[in-house]
Amino acid sequence: MDESEQQMDRSTTTRRATSETKTLFAKLANYLGSNLVHLVDTPDDPHVFRLHRSRVYYVREAMIRQAISVPRANLISLGICLGKFSKTEKFRLHVTALDLLGRYAKNKVWIKSNGEMPFLYGNHVVKAHLGKTTEDIVEHQGVVVYSMSDIPLGFGVTARSTIDTRKLDPTAIVVFNQACVHAPSSVQLQQTLTSLIAFHRDVGEYLRDEDTLF
Repeated sequence: MDESEQQMDRSTTTRRATSETKTLFAKLANYLGSNLVHLVDTPDDPHVFRLHRSRVYYVREAMIRQAISVPRANLISLGICLGKFSKTEKFRLHVTALDLLGRYAKNKVWIKSNGEMPFLYGNHVVKAHLGKTTEDIVEHQGVVVYSMSDIPLGFGVTARSTIDTRKLDPTAIVVFNQACVHAPSSVQLQQTLTSLIAFHRDVGEYLRDEDTLF
């Protein structure tokens, strides 16, 4: 590759990196608004954004320095995975970003207890399950969804503005579910219950036989 081709390659790489950065920040700003500065400006504990295998990670600078010794081919993950770029260069947030979004979200939605399980199973939020929201949310705004006890459950995009939501029927969708902390399946619950029963049975046998064990 001659010098002119190398310059063109570097120019293409720079343009792509700039485009990806704009796309990433636009997506985050839709959820965080001006609070995005809390991810960028971190003088006490410097963090950076790193792209690895199409995924974007939010990482402490100290961890980056430690990860230098790991070959890129062997590096699986580092820091917090915010999401992934598609082949068409669209960025999709992953549920692993929920902790950061929940901490700095500008717009929030709280759902009633009877709406938690439907949401955790991947359903959208309907008005009947809506507990409260922050004021002046616009249509197609990124929001973090919380339980009424302020536990972040996932995030989504509003179907209507705050004003329009008040006029909707109880069955109307108010937030489109983008990602959530999935509820355990009935099989997982049964496995957990079986493990707990076995554990308590073992403890009971130990207590009953304690005098003869030693």
